[in-house]
Amino acid sequence: MRIFVLGGTGSIGSAVVRELVERRHDVWALARSETAAAKLREWGAMPIAGDIAAPARWTLRLPDLDAVVHAACDFNPGMGETDARLLDALLAALTAQPKRPRFIYTGGCWLFGATRGDVATEAASFRPLPAFAWMVPHLERILNAREIDGIVIHPAMVYTPTGGVFLRFAREAVERDAIRVVAGEAVRWPLVHSDDLATLYAMALERAPVRSSYIGAAIDGLAVGRIARAFAARFGTPRQAPQIISADATAAELGEWTRGYGLDQLLSGAKARHELGWAPIHLDPEREIARLP
Repeated sequence: MRIFVLGGTGSIGSAVVRELVERRHDVWALARSETAAAKLREWGAMPIAGDIAAPARWTLRLPDLDAVVHAACDFNPGMGETDARLLDALLAALTAQPKRPRFIYTGGCWLFGATRGDVATEAASFRPLPAFAWMVPHLERILNAREIDGIVIHPAMVYTPTGGVFLRFAREAVERDAIRVVAGEAVRWPLVHSDDLATLYAMALERAPVRSSYIGAAIDGLAVGRIARAFAARFGTPRQAPQIISADATAAELGEWTRGYGLDQLLSGAKARHELGWAPIHLDPEREIARLP
Protein backbone atom coordinates (compact mmCIF):
# COMPACT_ATOMS: atom_id res chain seq x y z
CA MET A 1 0.00 0.00 0.00
CA ARG A 2 0.99 3.63 -0.52
CA ILE A 3 0.39 5.32 2.85
CA PHE A 4 0.70 8.90 4.08
CA VAL A 5 1.24 9.46 7.82
CA LEU A 6 0.54 12.70 9.68
CA GLY A 7 2.46 12.96 12.95
CA GLY A 8 5.07 10.53 11.68
CA THR A 9 7.75 11.54 14.17
CA GLY A 10 5.47 11.66 17.23
CA SER A 11 5.09 9.01 19.92
CA ILE A 12 2.40 7.16 17.95
CA GLY A 13 3.31 8.06 14.38
CA SER A 14 6.99 7.17 14.62
CA ALA A 15 6.15 3.61 15.64
CA VAL A 16 3.47 3.43 12.92
CA VAL A 17 5.93 4.57 10.24
CA ARG A 18 8.51 1.97 11.25
CA GLU A 19 5.89 -0.80 11.42
CA LEU A 20 4.49 0.04 7.97
CA VAL A 21 7.95 0.19 6.42
CA GLU A 22 8.79 -3.16 8.00
CA ARG A 23 5.64 -4.59 6.39
CA ARG A 24 6.98 -3.33 3.03
CA HIS A 25 4.41 -0.61 2.48
CA ASP A 26 5.50 2.58 0.71
CA VAL A 27 5.30 5.32 3.34
CA TRP A 28 5.28 9.11 3.08
CA ALA A 29 5.07 11.32 6.16
CA LEU A 30 4.71 15.02 6.89
CA ALA A 31 7.90 16.67 8.15
CA ARG A 32 7.87 20.11 9.75
CA SER A 33 11.67 20.38 9.91
CA GLU A 34 14.77 18.97 8.28
CA THR A 35 15.49 17.11 11.52
CA ALA A 36 12.13 15.36 11.22
CA ALA A 37 12.74 14.66 7.54
CA ALA A 38 16.11 13.08 8.35
CA LYS A 39 14.51 10.76 10.91
CA LEU A 40 11.87 9.67 8.41
CA ARG A 41 14.49 8.92 5.75
CA GLU A 42 16.46 6.91 8.32
CA TRP A 43 13.37 4.79 9.01
CA GLY A 44 12.76 4.21 5.29
CA ALA A 45 9.92 6.71 4.74
CA MET A 46 9.73 9.60 2.28
CA PRO A 47 9.24 13.04 3.89
CA ILE A 48 6.83 15.67 2.59
CA ALA A 49 7.71 19.12 3.87
CA GLY A 50 4.82 20.79 5.64
CA ASP A 51 3.02 21.72 8.85
CA ILE A 52 -0.47 20.68 9.98
CA ALA A 53 -1.16 24.35 10.75
CA ALA A 54 -0.72 25.30 7.07
CA PRO A 55 -2.27 22.42 5.08
CA ALA A 56 -2.89 24.41 1.88
CA ARG A 57 0.86 24.52 1.31
CA TRP A 58 1.27 20.74 0.92
CA THR A 59 -2.07 18.94 0.45
CA LEU A 60 -2.01 19.52 -3.31
CA ARG A 61 1.43 17.90 -3.55
CA LEU A 62 0.42 14.50 -2.21
CA PRO A 63 1.31 11.41 -4.25
CA ASP A 64 -1.31 8.85 -5.28
CA LEU A 65 -2.31 7.09 -2.08
CA ASP A 66 -4.08 3.99 -0.84
CA ALA A 67 -4.35 5.15 2.77
CA VAL A 68 -3.80 7.99 5.25
CA VAL A 69 -2.99 7.74 8.96
CA HIS A 70 -3.77 10.89 10.96
CA ALA A 71 -1.85 10.77 14.24
CA ALA A 72 -0.92 14.46 14.55
CA CYS A 73 -1.86 16.90 17.31
CA ASP A 74 0.02 19.97 18.54
CA PHE A 75 -1.62 20.11 22.02
CA ASN A 76 -1.94 23.89 21.81
CA PRO A 77 -5.09 25.71 23.01
CA GLY A 78 -6.25 26.06 19.39
CA MET A 79 -5.67 22.43 18.46
CA GLY A 80 -9.33 21.86 17.57
CA GLU A 81 -9.34 24.72 15.07
CA THR A 82 -6.03 23.50 13.62
CA ASP A 83 -7.44 20.01 13.13
CA ALA A 84 -10.61 21.38 11.50
CA ARG A 85 -8.62 23.35 8.94
CA LEU A 86 -6.43 20.33 8.31
CA LEU A 87 -9.40 18.06 7.67
CA ASP A 88 -11.02 20.63 5.36
CA ALA A 89 -7.92 20.85 3.17
CA LEU A 90 -6.96 17.19 3.34
CA LEU A 91 -10.38 15.74 2.55
CA ALA A 92 -10.73 18.15 -0.36
CA ALA A 93 -7.37 17.03 -1.73
CA LEU A 94 -8.23 13.35 -1.31
CA THR A 95 -11.27 13.71 -3.58
CA ALA A 96 -8.78 14.10 -6.46
CA GLN A 97 -7.07 10.78 -5.70
CA PRO A 98 -7.47 8.03 -8.34
CA LYS A 99 -9.01 5.73 -5.71
CA ARG A 100 -10.83 6.34 -2.44
CA PRO A 101 -8.22 5.92 0.30
CA ARG A 102 -8.63 4.30 3.68
CA PHE A 103 -8.24 6.89 6.43
CA ILE A 104 -7.41 6.17 10.07
CA TYR A 105 -8.26 8.99 12.46
CA THR A 106 -6.71 8.92 15.93
CA GLY A 107 -9.16 9.54 18.76
CA GLY A 108 -8.12 8.92 22.35
CA CYS A 109 -8.91 7.29 25.66
CA TRP A 110 -9.74 10.65 27.26
CA LEU A 111 -12.84 10.91 25.08
CA PHE A 112 -14.45 8.25 27.31
CA GLY A 113 -14.00 10.20 30.56
CA ALA A 114 -13.70 8.53 33.96
CA THR A 115 -15.20 5.06 33.62
CA ARG A 116 -16.24 4.75 37.30
CA GLY A 117 -14.97 1.21 37.71
CA ASP A 118 -16.57 -0.14 34.54
CA VAL A 119 -14.46 -1.39 31.62
CA ALA A 120 -15.45 0.81 28.69
CA THR A 121 -15.77 -0.56 25.16
CA GLU A 122 -16.32 1.04 21.77
CA ALA A 123 -20.06 0.99 22.52
CA ALA A 124 -19.67 3.38 25.47
CA SER A 125 -20.95 6.93 25.18
CA PHE A 126 -18.35 9.66 24.92
CA ARG A 127 -17.76 11.88 27.96
CA PRO A 128 -14.76 13.77 26.64
CA LEU A 129 -12.26 15.76 28.60
CA PRO A 130 -13.32 19.36 27.74
CA ALA A 131 -9.98 20.16 26.10
CA PHE A 132 -10.61 17.37 23.58
CA ALA A 133 -14.39 17.68 23.07
CA TRP A 134 -13.74 18.97 19.53
CA MET A 135 -12.40 15.55 18.59
CA VAL A 136 -15.80 13.84 18.75
CA PRO A 137 -17.40 15.69 15.79
CA HIS A 138 -14.12 15.37 13.88
CA LEU A 139 -13.98 11.60 14.20
CA GLU A 140 -17.68 11.39 13.31
CA ARG A 141 -16.91 13.43 10.20
CA ILE A 142 -14.24 10.90 9.20
CA LEU A 143 -16.54 7.93 9.74
CA ASN A 144 -19.27 9.54 7.63
CA ALA A 145 -17.14 11.11 4.88
CA ARG A 146 -17.80 9.91 1.34
CA GLU A 147 -14.33 10.87 0.09
CA ILE A 148 -12.61 8.20 2.20
CA ASP A 149 -13.09 4.85 3.90
CA GLY A 150 -12.88 6.02 7.50
CA ILE A 151 -11.68 4.08 10.54
CA VAL A 152 -11.06 5.38 14.09
CA ILE A 153 -8.54 4.09 16.62
CA HIS A 154 -8.65 5.25 20.25
CA PRO A 155 -5.20 4.65 21.75
CA ALA A 156 -4.90 4.00 25.44
CA MET A 157 -2.09 5.84 27.25
CA VAL A 158 0.87 5.22 24.94
CA TYR A 159 4.22 4.37 26.48
CA THR A 160 7.67 3.00 26.01
CA PRO A 161 9.70 2.21 29.15
CA THR A 162 11.23 5.70 29.10
CA GLY A 163 8.96 7.54 26.65
CA GLY A 164 5.40 8.51 25.87
CA VAL A 165 3.36 8.95 29.05
CA PHE A 166 6.25 7.44 31.05
CA LEU A 167 8.73 10.13 29.98
CA ARG A 168 8.00 12.46 32.88
CA PHE A 169 8.23 9.60 35.38
CA ALA A 170 11.63 8.59 34.01
CA ARG A 171 12.93 12.16 34.25
CA GLU A 172 11.56 12.89 37.70
CA ALA A 173 12.90 9.59 39.04
CA VAL A 174 16.44 10.98 38.62
CA GLU A 175 15.84 14.75 38.84
CA ARG A 176 13.48 15.10 41.83
CA ASP A 177 13.20 13.64 45.30
CA ALA A 178 9.75 12.22 44.45
CA ILE A 179 7.79 11.43 41.30
CA ARG A 180 4.60 13.44 40.87
CA VAL A 181 1.27 11.79 40.05
CA VAL A 182 -2.03 13.53 39.40
CA ALA A 183 -5.05 13.06 41.69
CA GLY A 184 -3.85 9.94 43.54
CA GLU A 185 -1.97 6.66 43.42
CA ALA A 186 -5.13 4.66 42.80
CA VAL A 187 -5.91 6.42 39.50
CA ARG A 188 -5.81 3.76 36.78
CA TRP A 189 -4.49 4.26 33.27
CA PRO A 190 -5.30 1.97 30.32
CA LEU A 191 -1.97 1.34 28.64
CA VAL A 192 -0.46 0.30 25.32
CA HIS A 193 3.16 0.10 24.22
CA SER A 194 3.77 2.14 21.07
CA ASP A 195 5.00 -0.93 19.17
CA ASP A 196 1.82 -2.88 19.96
CA LEU A 197 -0.27 0.12 18.97
CA ALA A 198 1.60 0.42 15.66
CA THR A 199 0.73 -3.20 14.92
CA LEU A 200 -2.93 -2.38 15.50
CA TYR A 201 -2.78 0.55 13.06
CA ALA A 202 -1.20 -1.69 10.41
CA MET A 203 -3.81 -4.39 10.93
CA ALA A 204 -6.62 -1.85 10.72
CA LEU A 205 -5.23 -0.46 7.46
CA GLU A 206 -4.96 -3.91 5.97
CA ARG A 207 -8.28 -5.44 7.02
CA ALA A 208 -10.56 -3.42 9.30
CA PRO A 209 -14.14 -2.91 8.09
CA VAL A 210 -14.93 0.58 6.84
CA ARG A 211 -16.46 2.90 9.47
CA SER A 212 -15.24 0.73 12.34
CA SER A 213 -13.70 1.94 15.61
CA TYR A 214 -11.22 0.23 17.91
CA ILE A 215 -9.83 0.91 21.37
CA GLY A 216 -6.09 0.27 21.42
CA ALA A 217 -5.68 -0.88 25.02
CA ALA A 218 -3.32 -3.76 25.78
CA ILE A 219 -3.84 -3.35 29.54
CA ASP A 220 -7.31 -2.40 30.75
CA GLY A 221 -5.97 -0.30 33.60
CA LEU A 222 -2.92 -0.07 35.85
CA ALA A 223 -2.73 2.10 38.98
CA VAL A 224 -0.47 5.06 38.31
CA GLY A 225 1.07 4.71 41.76
CA ARG A 226 2.49 1.32 40.76
CA ILE A 227 4.12 2.90 37.71
CA ALA A 228 5.64 5.73 39.75
CA ARG A 229 6.90 3.35 42.43
CA ALA A 230 8.47 1.09 39.80
CA PHE A 231 10.49 4.03 38.46
CA ALA A 232 11.42 5.18 41.96
CA ALA A 233 12.67 1.70 42.84
CA ARG A 234 14.66 1.32 39.64
CA PHE A 235 16.44 4.68 39.88
CA GLY A 236 16.70 5.03 43.66
CA THR A 237 14.51 8.12 43.95
CA PRO A 238 14.93 9.46 47.52
CA ARG A 239 11.22 9.24 48.29
CA GLN A 240 9.72 6.02 47.00
CA ALA A 241 6.15 7.19 47.59
CA PRO A 242 4.93 9.52 44.84
CA GLN A 243 4.02 13.14 45.43
CA ILE A 244 0.31 13.70 44.79
CA ILE A 245 -0.58 16.85 42.86
CA SER A 246 -4.01 18.11 41.85
CA ALA A 247 -5.42 18.24 38.35
CA ASP A 248 -5.68 22.01 38.81
CA ALA A 249 -1.94 22.19 39.47
CA THR A 250 -0.94 20.22 36.41
CA ALA A 251 -3.39 22.16 34.23
CA ALA A 252 -1.88 25.44 35.42
CA GLU A 253 1.64 24.17 34.69
CA LEU A 254 1.15 22.33 31.39
CA GLY A 255 -2.30 23.15 30.01
CA GLU A 256 -5.94 22.13 30.43
CA TRP A 257 -5.48 18.98 28.36
CA THR A 258 -3.26 17.48 31.11
CA ARG A 259 -6.28 17.05 33.38
CA GLY A 260 -6.57 13.70 31.60
CA TYR A 261 -3.72 12.36 33.71
CA GLY A 262 -6.10 12.37 36.65
CA LEU A 263 -8.87 10.35 34.95
CA ASP A 264 -9.48 6.92 36.47
CA GLN A 265 -10.16 4.68 33.47
CA LEU A 266 -10.56 1.06 32.46
CA LEU A 267 -10.74 0.40 28.70
CA SER A 268 -11.02 -2.85 26.76
CA GLY A 269 -9.07 -3.77 23.63
CA ALA A 270 -11.06 -6.99 23.18
CA LYS A 271 -12.75 -5.91 19.94
CA ALA A 272 -9.43 -5.41 18.17
CA ARG A 273 -8.20 -8.75 19.46
CA HIS A 274 -11.35 -10.55 18.29
CA GLU A 275 -11.95 -8.86 14.92
CA LEU A 276 -8.39 -8.17 13.75
CA GLY A 277 -6.36 -10.78 15.61
CA TRP A 278 -4.42 -8.11 17.48
CA ALA A 279 -2.15 -9.76 20.06
CA PRO A 280 -0.16 -7.20 22.06
CA ILE A 281 2.98 -8.58 23.67
CA HIS A 282 3.92 -5.78 26.09
CA LEU A 283 1.75 -6.64 29.07
CA ASP A 284 4.01 -5.99 32.08
CA PRO A 285 5.24 -2.36 32.21
CA GLU A 286 6.60 -2.74 35.74
CA ARG A 287 8.91 -5.53 34.59
CA GLU A 288 10.05 -3.43 31.62
CA ILE A 289 10.83 -0.52 33.95
CA ALA A 290 12.78 -2.80 36.33
CA ARG A 291 14.95 -3.95 33.41
CA LEU A 292 15.94 -0.45 32.30
CA PRO A 293 19.72 0.07 32.15
